[in-house]
Amino acid sequence: MQTSALLPFAPVSGKQLLPFANIVQQGELDRLWIAQSSFVDPHSALAYAAGAGAQIPVGTSVTLMPLSHPFQAALQARSLAALTGSPVVAGFGTGPEMFVQALRGERYASPLTAVREYATIVRRLLAGQSVKFSGEYYSMAGLLPALDTPAVELGLGVLRPRMAELAGEVADVAITWLTPPSYLAEVVIPALARGAARAARPRPRIAAVVHVSLDAAGRDHAQVVLATSRPHLEAPHYADMLRRAGVDVDRHDLRKTAAQLIDNGTAAVGGVADVLRTISAYREAGVEEVVLSTMGIQVVDGTQASLNALDTITHAQRTLGD
Repeated sequence: MQTSALLPFAPVSGKQLLPFANIVQQGELDRLWIAQSSFVDPHSALAYAAGAGAQIPVGTSVTLMPLSHPFQAALQARSLAALTGSPVVAGFGTGPEMFVQALRGERYASPLTAVREYATIVRRLLAGQSVKFSGEYYSMAGLLPALDTPAVELGLGVLRPRMAELAGEVADVAITWLTPPSYLAEVVIPALARGAARAARPRPRIAAVVHVSLDAAGRDHAQVVLATSRPHLEAPHYADMLRRAGVDVDRHDLRKTAAQLIDNGTAAVGGVADVLRTISAYREAGVEEVVLSTMGIQVVDGTQASLNALDTITHAQRTLGD
């Protein structure tokens, strides 16, 4: 299983990525992921890091579809592979309904159809194919000029069974967020397998973003987990997924909900041994890549605390590996 890290903030300069990129460059982690941002475009930030010498595997989790036509999305992803000289996971998702409406003028009547069309076009372009596709939401006629680059994997954000089945049909990577290990094993992986079987292809691997709160003087783990998960706990689609997973989402007491995420092993919380046990639980559930998120630590205690937590975890993993 791979262990990677999510950049724990929305950068406002390329230099801010470099300490986190260096952890990957040094071989302590397998990939640096970056989330969508309206401050500095994530592809631009990763390109800056590549120009500064960070020739590392990277991933986007997740780029919001309404921001780019599939041709531009494929071009950006392949450009990162060319600039970093390393594999890229290009992750995509629809974004919140209000965001979609604000950019498109109307919501997707069928988000699943929109994702299928978008992913189909991107996948064919990345494969070097000439595309002639006319869909309900996205159309394309043309191709990307040939360019030899490291591999670009197509990722989709996955929460619930229907999207998981679609990812099984068209994606290389299913990217999850706030998904308990038991839910992944019992719901997401079987749905991915069903979709993959329909398309007669291998099941996509899972990259699960796992929020971390490592013991430190005065650190309140529930506060840390809530700091990074509050917007998602307030979102209906995340609340629905968590209820399916047995988490009682109380919008009037989100701290209580955050405590449940700690108790059921969704968040990796406690001493370093506790965190490593949670990572192992995700591996045992079938996850191929755990993406450590120190976003809550970042919000509460800042960048150096995030870096210290990642250093502690990677050192412990390396020691156990040795």
